Amino acid sequence: MLAHAIGKASGIPVGADWLQRCRAKPSQGRQSRVERRRNVAGAFAVKNGRGVENQRVLLIDDVLTTGATVAECAMVLLKAGAARVDVLTLARTSRPEN
Repeated sequence: MLAHAIGKASGIPVGADWLQRCRAKPSQGRQSRVERRRNVAGAFAVKNGRGVENQRVLLIDDVLTTGATVAECAMVLLKAGAARVDVLTLARTSRPEN
């Protein structure tokens, strides 16, 4: 919803359907930084037929906690040939590192 609102306001096309979840992942609510990274490793892929090659991509996340999910998504997009991946976040959590 955030991506579509920002896309509409800015006139920038939204490619929200470029990524797909490859496997279910448990909630990350109470997981440590290490557990979160492990939890999302391999959880996303670029959908077949989605041309991200040489595209500049803006990932939009509502709340950034450790950054594990956006880091995994960015890595997948870069491996698929995206020229650049940036992240825009609405809110950042403040929690102790563990």
